[in-house]
Order: sequence, then structure tokens, then C-alpha cells
Amino acid sequence: MLPLIELRGAIPVSQALDMPVIPSYIICIIGNLVPIPFIYLFAGKLLHWGKDKKVVGKFCRWCLDKGVKAGEKLTKKAGRTSLFFALMLFVGIPIPGTGAWTGILAASFLDMGFKSATTAVTLGVILAGTIMMTASYLGFELI
Repeated sequence: MLPLIELRGAIPVSQALDMPVIPSYIICIIGNLVPIPFIYLFAGKLLHWGKDKKVVGKFCRWCLDKGVKAGEKLTKKAGRTSLFFALMLFVGIPIPGTGAWTGILAASFLDMGFKSATTAVTLGVILAGTIMMTASYLGFELI
């Protein structure tokens, strides 16, 4: 559930620890999805409130900047396809900084509907989890 790490880190760790594949995959997916509605509904408001605060301002500004940049990237990609599929692929391709937290934050900044955004992010998380589990499982089987 940690930002930036999410299931991209949890899945390889689960396989390195010889945990069962299917239960590990399911737990990682669920853990990655739990904070999504809260981020969509409250994170933007909280970050805007905190951006001028002394203690948390720098972190809030960093998060806002990351969300805005992700939104711009999604909007640019959506020129070729719909925003839904752009968001799903943004979250689903497991590269650093493109996970569920960033994707849902960007969707909230773009005023994408809650149902559409959470569905796209859920599908993206499932895709990223499948990619990471396959790569991790095969990688540890070859060692």
C-alpha cells in the first residue's frame, strides 16, 4: 500500500520469500486498491490545504506537482484513445511513478468521474500485478 512501491515491490518480495503465487497476487491487488477511493475523494483537497503549511508544504507541493504532471501525460496520451484506456495503461505498465496512487490522483485532478477512474485504475492494477507476478514467478523459477 506504500506510494511508489505498491505491488511493483510487494509481488517480487512475495516470490523471493517463496509465498504462494495466487494468494500473494490477490493480497497485493487488494492492498493496492484499498486507498484508491480515499485518494480520489480526499487527497486533492488535503494537498491543496497543506501546500502552504510550514511542516508539510514541500511534500504536498511535490505530490500536487506529480499529480498534475501525470494528468498532463494522461491527457496527451488520450489524444489517440480515450482517457479511460490511457489511465488504465498508465497504471498498468509497471514502471516507477505510474502506479495506482499517481493515476487516481491525476484522474481526480482531471475531474474524471469516480466510477470511471476507479474502474480504469482497478484494471490497471490487475494488469500491473499480472505482469509483475509473471516476471517475478518466472524469474525466481529460472534461478
